[in-house]
Amino acid sequence: MGDHGIDRRAFLRRAGLTTLSAVAVAHATEGYAQGRVPNSSGTESPTLKAPPNACDCHHHIYDVRFPQPPDATSRLVPDSRVEDYRLFQQRIGTSRDVVVTPSAYLTDNRVTLEAIARLGPSARGVAVIGAGATAADLKMLHDVGIRAIRFSLAVANGVTPPIAPATIDTIQSLAGRVNALGWHVQFNVTADQIVGAADMFNTLPAPIVFDHMGHMPPPTGIGHPAFTTVRRLIDKGRTWVKLSVTYDSSAVGPPTYADVNAVGRAYVQAAPERMVWGSNWPHPNETDKPDDAALFDLLADWAPSEATRHRILVDNPETLYGFPRSR
Repeated sequence: MGDHGIDRRAFLRRAGLTTLSAVAVAHATEGYAQGRVPNSSGTESPTLKAPPNACDCHHHIYDVRFPQPPDATSRLVPDSRVEDYRLFQQRIGTSRDVVVTPSAYLTDNRVTLEAIARLGPSARGVAVIGAGATAADLKMLHDVGIRAIRFSLAVANGVTPPIAPATIDTIQSLAGRVNALGWHVQFNVTADQIVGAADMFNTLPAPIVFDHMGHMPPPTGIGHPAFTTVRRLIDKGRTWVKLSVTYDSSAVGPPTYADVNAVGRAYVQAAPERMVWGSNWPHPNETDKPDDAALFDLLADWAPSEATRHRILVDNPETLYGFPRSR
């Protein structure tokens, strides 16, 4: 893990000593009492009630206590610490979560590892690693709750090139290594990248998770060839999709996101056993933050059945991330 590595004993010791200050706790409590969640618009709770052990399978933590690597190009998002995320959980009603290392930290996973330690047994994580990660690095990550690696290859607000052959080689190599740990490989890729790298996705040794519904572009949506590619991968039994609204995938936008809803419904109808839900809080690429309660309520459109929503929010995350079984 290079310069950003941290041995397991040192990390656990540090994380065990890391507590919220009285000032931070007071700030967080005051914020929720007034109905405010940082990086989220609106103040109301969702109409949809989250079941016990509901999991937010995709969010990020940023913290200035963990400086960015010198060559990072994305910015940190203010007010996106663990205590801020706890306010989000109180508003939405989720109690389990999956912390995903944001691209702003490159392969420095320390902010994610500390977040997992502070959030406790109800948290898991997705790390970003380089080809030089050692077996000891991977074991340390597994021991503190990491269950996947991520490749974020889509370019926000720009034209995304096809996945380069060298990157495909790296993905294939790392997929084999993390598969031995029972992990999966998560991809933030565009629909065109999915089609262009279909051969790779079909032959990866590890399970696959696609972020943000695979970024099916409007107005094509499920008519894009990538949807067919993802559906075929799902049918092979080792591919999952994160049901999360990405704002570049909607021409309609809030509050209905009607075009994205069509994609969400199609995925749920096809394979509810391979869907999980994610908030994408704190919405790092958005200047105007969405209403997270309204986003959560979209699940009622995608999955009208309470039993199906329970599967998406509780049962499937237990399978994918190794949370204790609820029933």
